Amino acid sequence: MVPLGTPPVLTPDIIVIVAASSARRSASALITVMSCAYPLVALVYFLQGPFYGTLAAVALLTVAATHYVNMRAGLRGTRPARFPATVALQVVATYLPDFLLPGGMSALSAPLLAGTLLVLLPLGWGGALVGLMMLYEGSALWFGPAASHVTFFYVLTVPATGAMIYALVRFVRVTEELEQARADLAEAAVLKERLRISRDLHDGLGRSLTAIALKGDLAGRLIERDPGAARTEVTELVRVARDAAQDVRQVARGYRELSLTGEVNRAVALLESSGVGAQAHLTDVLLPRRSEEALAWAVREGVTNVLRHSRATTCTITTSLHGGAVRLEVANDGAPDVPAGAGGGLTGLAERAAQAGGTCAGAPTGEGGFVLAVEVAT
Repeated sequence: MVPLGTPPVLTPDIIVIVAASSARRSASALITVMSCAYPLVALVYFLQGPFYGTLAAVALLTVAATHYVNMRAGLRGTRPARFPATVALQVVATYLPDFLLPGGMSALSAPLLAGTLLVLLPLGWGGALVGLMMLYEGSALWFGPAASHVTFFYVLTVPATGAMIYALVRFVRVTEELEQARADLAEAAVLKERLRISRDLHDGLGRSLTAIALKGDLAGRLIERDPGAARTEVTELVRVARDAAQDVRQVARGYRELSLTGEVNRAVALLESSGVGAQAHLTDVLLPRRSEEALAWAVREGVTNVLRHSRATTCTITTSLHGGAVRLEVANDGAPDVPAGAGGGLTGLAERAAQAGGTCAGAPTGEGGFVLAVEVAT
């Protein structure tokens, strides 16, 4: 149960619903006003007798109702359930009274029909039909009793009102699409952060847990014949465990600044304490932060794989400068016990290298060894 006074959590989906509902309500209110205003003006004009008044009322109510149904669907980005019957009914209700009432009535209901056609039909077809509607209204009014300037006004009202309705509906649709895109980006950012955390935990804790297991096993073998050495290994094991805890805190906080030199020094110490001869040859070059972090993670993952998956007795870590790229190689003389590329470690390294403008590859050598090669841009 949520405690009283706890503020609501606005998830991306809730934000989209709130923003879209607000825009849709505003547009619905404006369209409803227009749906009622035009028919009311026409109804007042035709309330000159019971027959004409009743006929005009039925026609105008049909126009307003069908226009509301069509626009309600348009605001949702769909078509009415009875489409195209609803559009056809609005067309009939708009133009049939012209042949039954004196003076015609479509001049006041056609602008609503123009909006329906532009919203629900392809824009090319809708625009062409609106043009035909303008020609009809112009000819009907020009040869009728109305003056020429009134004819011009009513003819322009058809495309102007139709375009306004179309723009209003498009505004609502674009608003909803933008809010949905914003929610999708927020969700993608969350997923990206989760992927980052899982990758960092895999790369960071893998080496530490491997070192803890190796040192614990070594301490167990030395505890009877060399208690002093066993205590040293246990002390080192505690230090590695504390480093692992610090790595977890850094991953949680998002601090991932690694030093290539520092990571190589820790890797050499770990290899040598595990009985693997280690050598490091680093080129003195200043690297961008992202490139240095990618190489540091590569050293960590490469050494972890050497200890976990190989029978290596020696391991060499080298960097070299080639044009605009720095190449890191972690080579050992014992082929890995798992196929190259198995697991998520090398996949994570490939992603980091790609972010640094480089590549990552691992393959066995002809002498029965294995080499991990990572290149990053300088």
